[in-house]
Amino acid sequence: MSVGGASVMSARQGEPADASVTSPPGGHSPETGKRGVGKDGPGKDGKQAKPMRAPASKSVGWALVQAARLHRARVGDRLAALDLFAGQEQVVQALAVAGSMTMGDLAATLRVRPPTASKTISRLAALGFVERRAEAGDGRIVRVRLTETGMAKAAAIERIWDEVEAELLDDFDGKEKRRLRKLLRKAAGNLAEAAGVTGHEADPETDGDPDVDDEAETLIGPVTSDAVARPA
Repeated sequence: MSVGGASVMSARQGEPADASVTSPPGGHSPETGKRGVGKDGPGKDGKQAKPMRAPASKSVGWALVQAARLHRARVGDRLAALDLFAGQEQVVQALAVAGSMTMGDLAATLRVRPPTASKTISRLAALGFVERRAEAGDGRIVRVRLTETGMAKAAAIERIWDEVEAELLDDFDGKEKRRLRKLLRKAAGNLAEAAGVTGHEADPETDGDPDVDDEAETLIGPVTSDAVARPA
């Protein structure tokens, strides 16, 4: 069959009617002779695409998130009896250690935005756990501290954290605990630096002293920017 002087084979003979039509994915191109690229086929360079690996295979972040989620759930279940949500207890813990703090200091300690810390303080104040007072000599500065009720909650929170800590670090010896804590602080510092978040760092010398009593150390772990905010 002739069209415009060009000879084209009939579609009945099983050949394409237009020489510009390429082969389906995975077949050979009539122009280049190279295999086409299917959804799961080779890349443009002809090499087989690297298969996706299981998220938990070598990812430290994945393992960390899983452990943190389980820890948060274990703590959260116990905090419900204290009328607290997971994350709020860290505000109470920080104030129990410091006595009183400005909003800026509290936000830096927890590595959250000041508005997030302020929102949490407002909710804890409504529960009667904290109170605000103007700084003596400078009314522009407001300091926050625990009430007597809040101090009682702090003691209960410490017991809860000790219980979950024991579950978390079951079968860890003292050296492993110190090593893990040091590495997690270093990882948190890396992320904080990358995100431009400032915070109060733990004393690095504490982890290097094998004679330090673990029970005497006060640990206030970093949280995500909205983690201390109670759900609306």
